[in-house]
Amino acid sequence: MTHPAPMTPFAALHHRPGRPLLLPNAWDHASAVALAAAGHTAIGTTSLGVAAAAGLPDGAAATRAETVRLARRLGRDDFLLSVDVESGFSDDPEEVAALAVELARAGAVGINLEDGRADGTLAPSALHAAKVAAVKAAVPELFVNARTDTHWCGHDDPEAEAVRRLDAYQQAGADGVFVPGLAESAAIARLVGRVSVPLNILWTPTGPGLAELAGLGVARVSLGSLLYRAALAAAVATAGAVAAGEPVGPVPGYAEVQALSGS
Repeated sequence: MTHPAPMTPFAALHHRPGRPLLLPNAWDHASAVALAAAGHTAIGTTSLGVAAAAGLPDGAAATRAETVRLARRLGRDDFLLSVDVESGFSDDPEEVAALAVELARAGAVGINLEDGRADGTLAPSALHAAKVAAVKAAVPELFVNARTDTHWCGHDDPEAEAVRRLDAYQQAGADGVFVPGLAESAAIARLVGRVSVPLNILWTPTGPGLAELAGLGVARVSLGSLLYRAALAAAVATAGAVAAGEPVGPVPGYAEVQALSGS
């Protein structure tokens, strides 16, 4: 097992009992800067948003270049940046570590690294653990959030499999662990009691709210692709309202959006 990294400002946001980090996920510069201006000190990226905006599939290792390009732009801003790197865009741990070094140099303070594959299966836990270990060896200060997709891959016993996998990822040096799809309060509480690093949960409309998740001991609550999907829905709804002659709700003005570029 790797030695614990120093407590960075981003890591510290995961160690506030009763005050989980709410991490909104951006897909471009404007969305990230707007979220930061609204008071969020840490911003994640959403791989679905980055991929869809580029016309590419998510989770298929197709957006390495787009992900690095966005990180280089966002890493120059004042907020703390965590980058969703799917499964690292490679099954070679050393290549994943090289990507982590590149992102850290761009200004990222964390990454989200998942074990789910495009075909709906899970990567071998030993392979994912090796990726985590390689990243931590190359960039000890980078916060690695190790994600397992057990609850999205149709596993017969997703809770038991999640525990087994998260044990391996913690032993490999993961700074935090993430189980999207886990939304039942009792199961979340059990997992909080089983892991020794901060637990990240994906917020869902049908799951516990932020206050309940805080009470359960969750350390980080991610929004994933929610904001990107909400923006798409709002765009389509606005076009429909104009076509139907209905009123359109308040939206940012041209100058306000232009100011987000820093120009």
